[in-house]
Amino acid sequence: MLCKDKIISIFCLIDDILQGINHPEDVRRHVSDSEIILTAIVSSTSFYGNHCSAIKFMKEYGFIPKMLDKSRFNRRLHKVGRLLYELFETISSYFKDFCCEMQYIIDSFPVAVCKNMRITNSKILKGKKYRGYTASMRNYFYGVKVQLLTTKNGIPIAFHFTPGKTADIKALGKMIDKLPAEASIYGDSAYTDYGLEDFALMEKCVLLKIQRKSNAKRTDTIEQKKEKLKMRKRVETTISDIKKMFPRTIHAVTLEGFLIKLTLFVFGLQLNKAIN
Repeated sequence: MLCKDKIISIFCLIDDILQGINHPEDVRRHVSDSEIILTAIVSSTSFYGNHCSAIKFMKEYGFIPKMLDKSRFNRRLHKVGRLLYELFETISSYFKDFCCEMQYIIDSFPVAVCKNMRITNSKILKGKKYRGYTASMRNYFYGVKVQLLTTKNGIPIAFHFTPGKTADIKALGKMIDKLPAEASIYGDSAYTDYGLEDFALMEKCVLLKIQRKSNAKRTDTIEQKKEKLKMRKRVETTISDIKKMFPRTIHAVTLEGFLIKLTLFVFGLQLNKAIN
């Protein structure tokens, strides 16, 4: 549960950013977009994504006395769905540009939209491309992958969604473009691509420090193996922190609503860790 001071700090940060980018706001509204986003963040970080509980909390504790009902809240939240990612990117730029963060870690985790036995009845997703396999858990899932990039301290600074069947290596190229020159990216062996490693170093000045398989053509020293393993554990902790906020089932009627909820979980963790 977020404390009062942190809720106020998050609101001030969101509101300042929206004012800074000249976000248009209807003056006739009793509840601003900043307050809608704040309530959604509180929902993801403190109520397992349950909007009703967050709305009730914000009303009863006087944070937003005129908060909308669930139906109107959801409509407003969908309208600012794209804005959530822009806010996330703005805060991420602070770590990249102002904190001069140079070490990053990439990993992915699956999020199923339904159990395997209910795939044929799924209304949110359709198609074989969403049926993926998780090697570490040795099971199949039907849903999306969250490709996550964090700082060395486990703060999310970039993410995007791919269909469950998409190989992790295809997401790495997009992440390279988001990083400053001379940065390093740590990742597991699923991100192995020697050609991309050479391209990133020569053209982007980004060093890819990928864990090597036993039969890899490029090998690591014992010190390099320890370093990569240590960084790998940090991103696993971050992913674990995100999953702790998940409900047993992420309820959504559309794919857009499903992805908005996933965005809020990642964004919520970023804000929770960034604001002390």
